[in-house]
Amino acid sequence: MSLATDWVALYRDLHRHPELGFEERRTAGLVAEHLGAAGFEVEEGVGTTGVVGVLRNGEGPTVLVRADMDALPVTEKTGLDYASEVPGVAHACGHDVHTTCLLAACHELAETKETWRGTLLAVFQPAEELGIGAKAMLDDGLYERHGTPIVVLGQHVAPLPAGTVGLHAGASFSALDRLDITLHGVGGHGSQPQTTVDPVVMAASTVMKLQTVVARETSPSDFAVVTVGKLTAGTKANIIPDEANLEVTIRSYRDEVRQQVLASIDRIVRGEAAAAGAPKPPDVLHVEAVDAVHNDPAACAATQPALASTGVLVVDPGPVPGSEDVGCFATAAGAPCVYWLLGGADPVHFEGLTSLQEFADRVRTLPSNHSPEYAPVTDPTIRNGIAALVAATRHWLPTS
Repeated sequence: MSLATDWVALYRDLHRHPELGFEERRTAGLVAEHLGAAGFEVEEGVGTTGVVGVLRNGEGPTVLVRADMDALPVTEKTGLDYASEVPGVAHACGHDVHTTCLLAACHELAETKETWRGTLLAVFQPAEELGIGAKAMLDDGLYERHGTPIVVLGQHVAPLPAGTVGLHAGASFSALDRLDITLHGVGGHGSQPQTTVDPVVMAASTVMKLQTVVARETSPSDFAVVTVGKLTAGTKANIIPDEANLEVTIRSYRDEVRQQVLASIDRIVRGEAAAAGAPKPPDVLHVEAVDAVHNDPAACAATQPALASTGVLVVDPGPVPGSEDVGCFATAAGAPCVYWLLGGADPVHFEGLTSLQEFADRVRTLPSNHSPEYAPVTDPTIRNGIAALVAATRHWLPTS
């Protein structure tokens, strides 16, 4: 399959004009235009800015293929001649690749309708980076209006070498929880600390104690990460403030570990506040929750030959500690999920490597998703991504 110049142009256009979650109006308009041109029934505004394309082609199952559309609040530093033109916003996670590949796959499948039957449900999702875009589309009646799929397919570009696809059965992407914590103190003058309850000291002690949740309360055989990514307090060096705020993220694969870690954090935060003599208990708000993505083993085994048939090397990258809300579509449908990594790094970076350890070490040195320098190589990444989506979808849609 040759790479159509039009798809490269579309990708670069999307890359120049990134939009944040639930603001993807320009992107959604382009998606709707291309789906309509391919003969799809199109519904816009699903879950705020999501787009759904439906191609009905006789009796058969419904197969959902998903791409996300939103960008990140990142200032791009790639130096590309098609770099973001939107200040402080960039496609640093590769969702422009996902959107382009699925649109191209939709066109190819529409042009070859005589070779398959069933219903193709193409879902272009908003707000993946907020962790709530998939749920928003489901809550908006996605399945009630368009049918329930027998499988959920999709891909995510990653700094693996272009020409490879990473497919892992079982827990593939971690669950994500985000907590916003407010510690309450008693403010006052910096020269009179005895008249205050210092929330800065309280916060510092809390941050240090939270490091023991993984180190001393989680089994070494289980995966968990606790990160305090933001701590804010105070306005001036000689003023002790009356509150401090922490933003915490938690990653895990197993639900038992997830619940244990959340309970431990709650206990530590409240315990540290009580030990400091806080005037009232802390506020602990659970502001984001995304379930782990579980790739169905049988469905992965069935799809793997189709992916390999495109000429890519299919490897098992192991579970990914990042998070994704694509699994919501599968859970809501009671259907298997098959979600793979699409290699997007220039293969030149991997020339001369002779061992898996060298390969893994090289991946770690490359700019990764969410980096301001992340830039997938256009070809063969897009060509491989289109082929992978087409082949996997064809596997699940019976031949006519």
